[in-house]
Amino acid sequence: LPEREQIPGERYNPGDRVRAYVVEVKKSSKGPQITLSRTHPGYLARLFETEIPEVQEGIVVVKAVAREPGERAKVAVASTKRDVDPIGACVGLRGTRIQVISRDLRGEKSDIVEWSYDAATFVARALSPAKVSSVTLLEAPPAAPGEEGQEPPQPAVLVTVPDNQLSLAIGKKGQNARLAAKLTGLRIDIKSESEIEADRVRLEEEMAGGRRALTELLDATPALVDKLVGGGLHSPELVVRAGAERVMELTGMDDKRAGELVTAAQEWLDRHPARPEEEAELAAPADDGGAATE
Repeated sequence: LPEREQIPGERYNPGDRVRAYVVEVKKSSKGPQITLSRTHPGYLARLFETEIPEVQEGIVVVKAVAREPGERAKVAVASTKRDVDPIGACVGLRGTRIQVISRDLRGEKSDIVEWSYDAATFVARALSPAKVSSVTLLEAPPAAPGEEGQEPPQPAVLVTVPDNQLSLAIGKKGQNARLAAKLTGLRIDIKSESEIEADRVRLEEEMAGGRRALTELLDATPALVDKLVGGGLHSPELVVRAGAERVMELTGMDDKRAGELVTAAQEWLDRHPARPEEEAELAAPADDGGAATE
């Protein structure tokens, strides 16, 4: 039972009875070596099997577990029978069943949520006890040149919560958001309703200013500007970033014309240098809304 597999603060004495999860069995020159763990998510899942008859019988299924050992955990459960409440079965009368499990884990508290096939529903439940306004699944960005064939980026969602629920959704030191991300396997970005509204207003202002700038590029027609904006290129800077090939895809231009447009966009940027705060904003990584995900 290596130290990294022990719940922080636990001490063991000779003769103590210790329950643990078998992580690995491997042969060595000294014979079989068995590695045990009390911090592994599988240990909590097995405790549910041991202490909750409905889980043992397969009526309630543990679908996912996320832990920060000794502090807090989230467990997603589902029922195979419509008339059985999976959360109620795990909590027990007046919380008796979950309290037994918590004592075994040195007071680690477990949030039990109902699992769902629908990713948005599952994320909203995983962030409990916070109330969620909406969950938006985000499209994965296209692979950058040279990154084709690599492992795709982790799927992401944007969660909007009422202003008074933001700190609760993120949790102390980001714990609630981290556990929800581990439980769902998704990257979770959390923003308050007022932040979303501010982003919307800022984007509208940027798009309006960008449209005006785009019309200056080679006397671009409204139809051409609409194609660029519809493809997400709503400013000269985004046109330069995208390059001629992307411009050709969106507008149907030939290679020469698309190249001239990108050159004109670069010249426009040279004549209108970004303010220092804008440069800092462009260089900074995307705001995660306070939710670090793993």
